[in-house]
Amino acid sequence: MKPILITYYSVHGSTAYLAEVIAQGVESMGVEAKLRQIPRVSDNLDTQAEAIPQSGPPFVSLEDLAACSGLALGSPTRFGNMAAPVKYFLDQTSTQWLSGALINKPACVFCSSSSMHGGQESTLLSMQIPLMHHGMVICGLPYSEPALHTTLSGGTPYGVTHVATNHNTQLSDAESELAIAQGKRLATLAKALKEIS
Repeated sequence: MKPILITYYSVHGSTAYLAEVIAQGVESMGVEAKLRQIPRVSDNLDTQAEAIPQSGPPFVSLEDLAACSGLALGSPTRFGNMAAPVKYFLDQTSTQWLSGALINKPACVFCSSSSMHGGQESTLLSMQIPLMHHGMVICGLPYSEPALHTTLSGGTPYGVTHVATNHNTQLSDAESELAIAQGKRLATLAKALKEIS
């Protein structure tokens, strides 16, 4: 089975930590998780983006999309929407859309904001739209997950979230529990969809 791609953009580390815990959930189901970063978009047109990140996983490539059995896509929240680098990456996927490379693959989204009401749900919904255009099967979190009922920090049925108040990158117990559950559900759906495709 092809690995599940977990790709994200992270500035202060919160979104990266969510990605790592989602990967733990994926791998607990016996499926390989491939972590990849989305590179920063330069705000200076005279400079060139780095080809290799200074730390963390390698940068994502468009080939990583075609070579996955599922996708987890993460972003910080920017005014209730995904960060510009994530949108920029998605805007480059026309070839994958035309070829149908992502049709019937499961996908989930995750994000981090610096405040409790920082637009997490609208960010997650905005991230799902291009994935639906690709024909992906959106994988949220059902309310059968107990932590969705009790969390006082991040967590939504649209995808896992983290509240990084004062740039606190430490995930709460509920956020970690939900991120693991999201990874398990994504891997379970990837296995099931592979069986019927």
